[in-house]
Amino acid sequence: MKNVYSFAEGNASMKSLLGGKGANLAEMTRLGLPVPPGFTVTTEACMSFLETGVYNEALRLEIEQAIRALARETGKTFNSSNHLLLVSVRSGAKFSMPGMMDTILNLGLNNQNVTALAKMTDNYIFAYDCYRRLLQMFGDVVFAIPKSQFDAQISRHELKYDKNVSDFSEGEFITLIDAFHQIYQINQRVFPQDPYVQLEYAIQAVFNSWNNHRAKVYRALNQIDDNLGTAVNIQSMVFGNSGQRSGTGVAFTRNPSTGENELFGEFLVNAQGEDVVAGLRTPQPIESIQQIMPTVFDELQKIARLLERHYRDMQDLEFTIEHGKLYLLQTRNGKRSAKAALKIAVDLVSEKISTKEAAILKINPDEINQLLHPIFVESELKKATLLASGLPASPGAAVGKIVFTAERAKELVALGEKVVLVRRETSPEDIEGMLAAEAIVTTYGGMTSHAAVVARGMGTCCVTGCEAAKIEEAQKIVRINNQLLTEGDIVSIDGTTGRIYIGEIETELSKIDENFQKLMQWCDDIAKVKVYANAETVLDLRTALDFGAKGVGLARTEHMFFGVERLRAMRQWILTEQKSEALAQLILFQKADFYQMFKLTKEKPMIIRLLDPPMHEFLPHGYREIQKVAEELSLTVAEVEQSVAALAEVNPMLGHRGVRIGVTAPDIYRMQTTAIIQSAIKHWREGLEIIPKIMIPLIAEASELKLVKQQLIEQIQTIFQAKNIEIPYEIGTMIELPRACLVADQLAEKADFFSFGTNDLTQMTYGFSRDDIGKFIGDYQEKGLLANDPFQVLDIDGVGRLVEMAVQKGRAIEPNLSIGVCGEVGGNPESIAFFQKIGVNYVSCSPYRVPIARLTVAKEAIHRLS
Repeated sequence: MKNVYSFAEGNASMKSLLGGKGANLAEMTRLGLPVPPGFTVTTEACMSFLETGVYNEALRLEIEQAIRALARETGKTFNSSNHLLLVSVRSGAKFSMPGMMDTILNLGLNNQNVTALAKMTDNYIFAYDCYRRLLQMFGDVVFAIPKSQFDAQISRHELKYDKNVSDFSEGEFITLIDAFHQIYQINQRVFPQDPYVQLEYAIQAVFNSWNNHRAKVYRALNQIDDNLGTAVNIQSMVFGNSGQRSGTGVAFTRNPSTGENELFGEFLVNAQGEDVVAGLRTPQPIESIQQIMPTVFDELQKIARLLERHYRDMQDLEFTIEHGKLYLLQTRNGKRSAKAALKIAVDLVSEKISTKEAAILKINPDEINQLLHPIFVESELKKATLLASGLPASPGAAVGKIVFTAERAKELVALGEKVVLVRRETSPEDIEGMLAAEAIVTTYGGMTSHAAVVARGMGTCCVTGCEAAKIEEAQKIVRINNQLLTEGDIVSIDGTTGRIYIGEIETELSKIDENFQKLMQWCDDIAKVKVYANAETVLDLRTALDFGAKGVGLARTEHMFFGVERLRAMRQWILTEQKSEALAQLILFQKADFYQMFKLTKEKPMIIRLLDPPMHEFLPHGYREIQKVAEELSLTVAEVEQSVAALAEVNPMLGHRGVRIGVTAPDIYRMQTTAIIQSAIKHWREGLEIIPKIMIPLIAEASELKLVKQQLIEQIQTIFQAKNIEIPYEIGTMIELPRACLVADQLAEKADFFSFGTNDLTQMTYGFSRDDIGKFIGDYQEKGLLANDPFQVLDIDGVGRLVEMAVQKGRAIEPNLSIGVCGEVGGNPESIAFFQKIGVNYVSCSPYRVPIARLTVAKEAIHRLS
């Protein structure tokens, strides 16, 4: 097995083996771009090392051969007094994981050859700066010596010499380096002087970083397979910290926050790469290069355009300039905000760089969700007190209590609080706190710092570079423009403008822009499965239709009975003998409801589920409420208590509910059907041709469906005769019991359509109570017993097989049987892919998940064509 590939041997298609960074370095080398030479150790070598714990001799020999080849290519060797080879050692997984794994720069330096580097470059300060960086990074990454120990020494020496470390003299650097070696000794470690030993340690450390805590958290968040491993890229060093005509930077081919077609990024003169991404210094805009090195800037722009067209996507470039010469260290598809993702995807199509299908595939369902970020209410914003401003690193609006550590953020969020994480700069170790926070604020760092990149990827509101904030973490305070804030104080963060406000500002949902509408239309044009919504209130219906729902897959009628007057009438029907009077009141409410709903949905289909929950849900609880109901209905307290006790059930979800109500109390279903049909007839006479669809819930026996459907048909025919009109209608069934799936062929003989209620189907299949699963699902997932909550992501192996069986049985009887899904998983991308595969006609989900579902069904259609 080949473990090592030179950059000249790979290409962009080899990401699984070489990781994204290694594959792209190879691709840029193939394109003839200025890439420092190097080689990649494969992801397979990483996984072999992690599984066996053995750094085998074959791998060691391949790496030594690769170093010799690199020496021939560069004319440099380890420990040379005239042509010193130094390398960087960087991680690079198949999928980008910014900052989650480890990097070491300047590898190859030691106590002797650092002076050779100084003589070669005639720059002792540069040489010793490189060495102190290696000692610091190597100690942290390889020996797990806390970075804070090195930082403390830097701070101590900066205070002693009254200058920034970047301005140290040769002697001051030597003193600092001696202090760093003492840190190694205190931690019972010795910095290896042999470059080959350094390299071996570094490669093993990068391999091991695949399983560090922050990397695991990031993979879980982004659903990245734990078994992929990371490649390791060993590359000849180029030095951005070698003078005023040198530097390092990050450039995006388009603005990652807005999507505007402009080169966007940041640059630091006389610096190395980690200075930018770690936010240790606040960098200058990318345009600053034009002032000091115009030729280099022109070359960078040209390369940026070339790479964007080559990869057909916005690129994130890392580069170094050494003595006026540009070198590329990485390109990858750039992280971007949801708003930018949509604009970039649509613009690339209009610029004929990409296709509509590619645009759809580029958008992640989570990005659609993030697009619905809140914004501050304009009128409230005008009254707010501006505290400070920074860089608008990740858009959105958020409110929360200030915390200063990731750990504290996790603690408060676990208690139900919303927090804003305020840090000098974030590091990869902060990932869990960043994930928990509503917003992130840093005092240092720019638009491409760790905080900015990770926040944009997560869709979290973020402001960086807020230099007015002076944090005293130990005291849990921050001073901002003469304001003293302590942990727990509430602030409002606007990541779109970079502004920070005192106190809480009301938020609202952002408006959908034309790029969203255009992409969604492309999705609808390509999709083979329709997306409906679960909705019954006017607000939900409007929201669903605004988000592009093609119909309503589930209108729950029980939600219509909980207004004060409605609930009183419902209780009158359940508890008294005045049932006809109660139904007469209820039908007025229902007719008004259905008429308004049909008016909103117009010609779009709407499936109305007849009453489903057990009767006890409508009854009073507690003595005071029982007493109040007794007075309203002219009953005694004892009579109400007796009725409540009689209707109580040991297991109500398996009790007197759904179709069983229609069997035992058919008048309620007749009333609802009358309201539905009469409302539809009224619309027909007004020129709107509604086809009502009535759904009977919780069917287990074909005989149940036959009985109740016949009762409804008889009621409908009576209405037609009275109104002297006939209109089309459908009566179908909800499939939500395992037995219904097993006898779906029998049900298909009676039903006009099927709709899978996966919430109950999952509950009945697993024996899990959907109301109580939260008490143990965390333990199940932590112990690997369940990958997902089956009420959120379809259990394909169990519940999915039942659904597939029912589809096959139903279509065997009626090939054109309309089949949909209306449970919670109807809005889950992974579940939707399965439903599309087995041939459902539509999925139905909550209104705010409709755009995600529209995107997902389009993606699945594209995948099935490819």
